[in-house]
Formats: sequence, structure tokens, C-alpha cells
Amino acid sequence: MLKNVAAVVLDGVNPFELGVVCEVFGTDRSDDGLPVYDFAVASAEGPTLTSRAGFSLHVEHGLERLESADLIAVPAGARYETRDFPPELLEALRNGVDRGARVLSVCSGVFLLAAAGLLDGRRCAVHWHHAEELALAYPRLTVEPDVLYVDEDPVITSAGTAAGIDACLHIVRKEQGPEVANKIARRMVVPPHRDGGQAQYIERPLPRSKCDTVGEVLVWMERHLDEEVTVEQLAERAHMSPRTFARRFQQETGTTPYRWILRQRVLLAQRLLEATDETVDVIAGRAGFGTAAALRHQFLRAVGTTPNAYRRTFQGPEAAA
Repeated sequence: MLKNVAAVVLDGVNPFELGVVCEVFGTDRSDDGLPVYDFAVASAEGPTLTSRAGFSLHVEHGLERLESADLIAVPAGARYETRDFPPELLEALRNGVDRGARVLSVCSGVFLLAAAGLLDGRRCAVHWHHAEELALAYPRLTVEPDVLYVDEDPVITSAGTAAGIDACLHIVRKEQGPEVANKIARRMVVPPHRDGGQAQYIERPLPRSKCDTVGEVLVWMERHLDEEVTVEQLAERAHMSPRTFARRFQQETGTTPYRWILRQRVLLAQRLLEATDETVDVIAGRAGFGTAAALRHQFLRAVGTTPNAYRRTFQGPEAAA
């Protein structure tokens, strides 16, 4: 049973990510009949630290506090992607897992778990902005760039910022059941579980810097997303044979014409859902999907949520369906 929780911080800790852990596990909600955790913050770099926002923190505990923790949480911090971590902290995290504790990272805190070797052979989550960097720096782990969190018990990793809330509530739900997690979420005024993943928050324009021979066709395709076109028609526009065009397209964009245009249609649908009050049916037509059902199917596959849920996320609950 989860009872003892410690958050370990370094100089430059992100206040929000630390606050997420403190809010879920460090707030006394016994008046609501909720469990009270033995919670503390531990420093790996002395009693006085400076947060990334510029204010100072006085931390009572050192790394010895981690020795009794059932859960060790690692919030994000400044330059975690490139900094060297104290060897004694890496050892303390490994010792914690060896004796049966769980470890949780929030956002770039995952780099600390990776440096400790705790993610070797495991899947993990990280803010989409750091996904490629993490994968290149630590090739023995597998980055899941679109999810809010990954549970590879005893290692739990979460994506950027507020995804830490999702991961913390997941741990509570796993240890103490959905009723406790739901009550904590209600007190925090957050959903106990969010649909979808990071994909709905990622901006992914496709680069054209290397599109020397199909660049003009790409521009035409973007302007005619509502039209059905074949590879043969695109090849004719590019003055190539269909086989040569398909090969050049793959070389210069890294994908096929079908997948490229499908991704552009999804991006257009996202922009229309964010910025207009047009119905899903109208957006489906403008984006080239034809029907609302086809849009919902492809949107869910690409973004991880439905068009209506996406619109509510970016326009608010009163947004038109």
C-alpha cells in the first residue's frame, strides 16, 4: 500500500511540476476521508535551492529521505536534458527500485531516470518537445511520444507539465482504487482521467527544405485537400512517371503521397476545429474526408481523440459540435 512519498529535487527545479506532486501526495485531505501520505521533499544538492522561476527553496531532507519512500517522484528541472546528475542521486534511485519502491518522473525528470539506467529496455513518456532528444541520448529505451504517461512498473514516466497530474492520479487509482483517485481529482478540479494523448497538443508541420522536385506538387496538394487525387494525376503534374514520382516523393518527404495528404487533412481539420464554429460535417468536407464518420475515424487514429473532444479542449466546453 502506498503510504510514504518523497519528491527529490535539484537546483533549477520546475515549480509547477514539483507542485503537482505536492498537491496530489502532500495535501492533507483527511476531512474528506482520503488517505494522508507521509510526504516530504528531499534535496540532492544541499538545503537551499533556487527554482527555475527564480525563488529559493529551503529543503529539510537530503537523499536519506528516499530510503523509506514507497514512491520517489522526480519533477522536471532546468537543463535536465544536458546536465550531469549527482552520482549519489543516481545510486539512490537505483537502490530505491532494488528494494521495491516505485519511481515517477514528470516531464524532463525522465532524463534523470534514464541516466540512472532505470529505463533500459523499458518504454517511457516525455514531453513531445524532448522525445527525439531523449531517444537519441538513450537508445536502450523506447520513447512513446504521443501518450500522457507510461506505466512500466516500478517505473512510471509522464509527459509535459500537467501530464504529471494524470500519472499521479493513475498511481493513486492503481494503489487505492478509483474512488480515492476520483475524490482527489474532484478536490483539484481536474478530470480523473483524460482521453487522448499528447498528439492533440503537438504542432507537426512537415518540412519541405529537401523537397527539390516535388515541392510545387506539395503546394498544389495543400491547396486542394478537398479533392480526390491519384498518384497518377500527381505524377502527371510533376511531369514524371507514377513510379518515379512515388520514389522521389518518399525520398523527399519521408512518407507516401497518401499518408502525406492524410496528415495534411488532419492538420487542416485541427485548425478548423480550433478556430471556427463550423460543424464537423462541414469540416469533413473542407478537409477532404467527405463524411463526418470518415473524419472521426482518421482523426481518432492520428490525434488520439475525437473531433468534438478536441474542439472542447481548445475552445472550451461551450464549443459547438
